[in-house]
Amino acid sequence: MKTLSNTDKEFVCDITLPCFSSLTTEETELVRESRVQVVFRRGENITKQGAFASYVIFIVSGFSRQYIECSNGRDYNLRIITPGEMAGLSAVFSRNTFSYSVVAITETTGFLIEKEAMAELVRKNSEFAFNIIRRYCEHNARLYTSLDHVLHQQTNGRMATVLLSLAPENFGGEDLFRHLSRRELADFAGISTEGAVKVLKSFEKDGLIKLSDKNILLINRPGLEEISRVG
Repeated sequence: MKTLSNTDKEFVCDITLPCFSSLTTEETELVRESRVQVVFRRGENITKQGAFASYVIFIVSGFSRQYIECSNGRDYNLRIITPGEMAGLSAVFSRNTFSYSVVAITETTGFLIEKEAMAELVRKNSEFAFNIIRRYCEHNARLYTSLDHVLHQQTNGRMATVLLSLAPENFGGEDLFRHLSRRELADFAGISTEGAVKVLKSFEKDGLIKLSDKNILLINRPGLEEISRVG
């Protein structure tokens, strides 16, 4: 992790980003005074499950992977965090520790904002609070859908759902497959690495995808959608 100063070329000089557009001048200054801008290199932890949480992370650029560290030694990937989203919000409203881990899968720039400052903004600015709550509910809805797939879909259905959800068109054209290992793909589907490799090879044989090292090209989306639908 590298802390940026205002002389670094990567430094983002303002916070006139959509999430903060409803803030007053005074509130914007509160964020400025409460933030530290950092760059996380690929593979670095942005949050660590169980670690003390004194800040919320606003992602300015880059992509990261949010996951739960399970008691059986396996991880379960919850989602990809994209620019404009926040990580660690639960620490503002309930716990003093992070309830999940986040790791950068590409170089990621973010603001570390003191959680007390975030709490004050939520108390004082109803529009800002509404947007935060709306995003939180959207993330929860996607999480429930993800859990439903894991609980009720068979292995092929899970992997088809994961491949469709990680397709480049869902992330502004960014090809996330080349940043993810087979184990990380498996952890999105809640299956073993060996199981994931077997399903991917089966999909390739059936003409649904094309594999090249870590790259995955989706060739037959309707076919994958049908597998995802029937589970």
